[in-house]
Amino acid sequence: MDTLEAILTRRSVRKYSDKPVSDDVVQQLMQAAMSAPSAANEQPWQFIIIRERFALNQIPLFHAHSHMLKQAALAILVCEDTALEVYSGRGPLDCSAATMNILLAAHAMGLGAVWVGIYPVEARIDAIRRLLGIPSQVNPIALVSIGYPGEKLPQEDRFKPERVHYERWMGHKINTTEGKEKK
Repeated sequence: MDTLEAILTRRSVRKYSDKPVSDDVVQQLMQAAMSAPSAANEQPWQFIIIRERFALNQIPLFHAHSHMLKQAALAILVCEDTALEVYSGRGPLDCSAATMNILLAAHAMGLGAVWVGIYPVEARIDAIRRLLGIPSQVNPIALVSIGYPGEKLPQEDRFKPERVHYERWMGHKINTTEGKEKK
């Protein structure tokens, strides 16, 4: 599957078969995650691979939108390690890029996956930190539920041309004679 096809056909898969996901596949997902761009190439991420059924079943008790974890073969928790940051505040952005790489790689490899948001909801952050023993300088950002798809979802066209602006916000003019902006 080429990159554009992966981007345009990826869907959030919430139903999985019982087929296990191999360690080799997880290794490839981690390589994809760590190939994401990051501010100043800091790479402030840490990852927790969660296969333990107890933990996967506990998360829905504090995260109302994570029931698919009960069927998932595994989940990957993407975390920001603030000790690895040089430029404060960029970690969640970098971790989001790593999360997207996991989603695209999973889809390209025939897996189903869905992004389960943790950050910035304090109750979710605290609960998953307690469940998995995450140290205080590490912030859980996103959880990716993964398994072989138990459903086939159709491609969606999400392109909205009215949300694309060229050169500046629509209706905003620049006075080129004075170099000042006008509305």
